[in-house]
Amino acid sequence: MRLLAILAALLLAMPAVAQEHDLHAPWDGILGKYLSEHPDGVNRFDYAALRNASADRAVLEDYIVTLELAAPSQMGEDEAFAYWANLYNAVTVRLIVQEAPDNSIREIRPRLWSIGPWGVDRVTVEGEDLSLDDIEHDIMRPGFEAAMVHYAVNCASIGCPNLKPTAWRAEGLEADLEAAARAYVNSPRGVAVTEDGLVVSRIYRWFREDFGDSEHGVVEHLLRFAEPELAAAIEANPNIAGHAYDWALNRP
Repeated sequence: MRLLAILAALLLAMPAVAQEHDLHAPWDGILGKYLSEHPDGVNRFDYAALRNASADRAVLEDYIVTLELAAPSQMGEDEAFAYWANLYNAVTVRLIVQEAPDNSIREIRPRLWSIGPWGVDRVTVEGEDLSLDDIEHDIMRPGFEAAMVHYAVNCASIGCPNLKPTAWRAEGLEADLEAAARAYVNSPRGVAVTEDGLVVSRIYRWFREDFGDSEHGVVEHLLRFAEPELAAAIEANPNIAGHAYDWALNRP
């Protein structure tokens, strides 16, 4: 009995990072098996392969259930951010696998008047039914640095910032978010330089309030992450001439 008590005490004393690592290990496994980095810079998920792998689908389902049983309100800020981002991304992958849209997540329309599946409750956390919209817009954007949330959640589309190849975690979160933002801003999906000015992702228009709430604020945000060559081009002509976004599924 004394040995069991000692083991229990050691488990309780484990660092939070180690516990978090165990929590998200199944998601690491799914991403490692089905997500691939392509030369065009877009990380692509093989939804069809996962759809045909019942054992791995069960792993994904169990992982989501495990997250539903967790208590993010009791987590530290970075751990909670990682929790919500991983939950959002795992639920989105499950949705695409279940519904099998032909070309885009927007084809999933639970209601005739809806465009996309984001407003329907998908999980229950701490007794509250939540949709993907709830997680992103009611929990993450108000509770954390809103601009950086957009680089963490993935809507299964090519135009979106990449789905991270490993789970988000509290350890190294700031550096990982900055790397994700830098990768997106410096890709044509984030910013393209034209003779007329900049063509930037529609994310910077849809959620302009998260990026300074002005064209100037968006430009300043882009300069924060732009590599020297892109930064020079932005500074030479900081006019935003248009917006673009590719809703095609981020699949191989």
